[in-house]
Amino acid sequence: MPEFYEFFAGGGMARTGLGAGWTCRFANDFDPKKGAVYRENFGGAELKIGDVRQVNSAELPGVADLAWASFPCQDLSLAGAGAGLKAERSGAFYPFWDVMTGLIEDGRAPAIIALENVCGALTSHGGKDFEVICRTYAKAGYRLGALVINAELFLPQSRPRLFVIGVRADVVIPPALLSEGPLEPFHTAALRRAVDKLPQALQDDFLWWNLPLPRPRALALRDVIEEAPQSVPWHTAAETRQLLAMMSPVNAAKVAQAKRAGRRMVGGIYRRTRLNHNGAKVQRAEVRFDDVSGCLRTPAGGSSRQVIMVIDGERVRTRLISARETARLMGLSDDYRLPGNYNEAYHLTGDGVAVDVVRHLARHIFEPIVGPSIVETAAALREVA
Repeated sequence: MPEFYEFFAGGGMARTGLGAGWTCRFANDFDPKKGAVYRENFGGAELKIGDVRQVNSAELPGVADLAWASFPCQDLSLAGAGAGLKAERSGAFYPFWDVMTGLIEDGRAPAIIALENVCGALTSHGGKDFEVICRTYAKAGYRLGALVINAELFLPQSRPRLFVIGVRADVVIPPALLSEGPLEPFHTAALRRAVDKLPQALQDDFLWWNLPLPRPRALALRDVIEEAPQSVPWHTAAETRQLLAMMSPVNAAKVAQAKRAGRRMVGGIYRRTRLNHNGAKVQRAEVRFDDVSGCLRTPAGGSSRQVIMVIDGERVRTRLISARETARLMGLSDDYRLPGNYNEAYHLTGDGVAVDVVRHLARHIFEPIVGPSIVETAAALREVA
């Protein structure tokens, strides 16, 4: 059974995506509240709560096949301050890699090191931050490739994220996992541009992962909506009218069209600051009715919480998205225990990685690489360690 370490673990969504066929040997997150949720759902004896800067490689048991890190995105996000890897939060990449360096020096380098972050990591500081990540992998003896995967392929949430996957140089990669060049939709124009900016040596060694497309998504936003949520109330009629009044003519027309649809329509609303016809900043309510939620974001990400709009003919209702709905949009089952506090639950899910995306990566990249020979080699190293 393959083993893994999980960094910036949050509520354990990467662990959930990897599934029962994987064993977590060590996990870390700095947030005690998220740590409490992790332990409630997984037991979590292997979880260390504290800053990654306080983690020493000697604390990590054995030899893991995979090290996963969803390091903080705020400084790389387009909604953030743009400070990049030099900032305190997204700069946590460096102390995480210090732990990896300790494992490498100890002869316990993971076969695979995978990073997850926002797509802004490709363009932060004109692409220099992405180059730093690639150089770091290469210097440590890892070949790497990257993919941009939108959770919308699996779940009714628009959530594009960057995944950087590095494989230790001595580990054999099955040829079927690689292509000769970029492939849509996972090698986006932004990713290709970022790779084209890399020094030639890094470009020459870059891996283009041949990831298959999933089956067409059957789940729609309307399928995850609760009629009687416990975590949030429905808005009053006056509150709904206020939201409608904040809409531009374009968005008001979307509502009017949804009323004529002849079926129940569910949309997601975000409040945005826009310029009006006089050039003044005004707050707008922008809605989408394409059966997909907007990207869940935490307040720290610079955005408001998402509002749900349900239309049945002329009847229009609105409310904040519920805690359970956010969990469903991340691929978590209803058995997953959420915090009782709404804000904490929203922060937990909005900060996470989509479970179904991790499962797809595990099935089509991680598990074919961590085959019987690698597992046997790792088992032998574990006996020595």
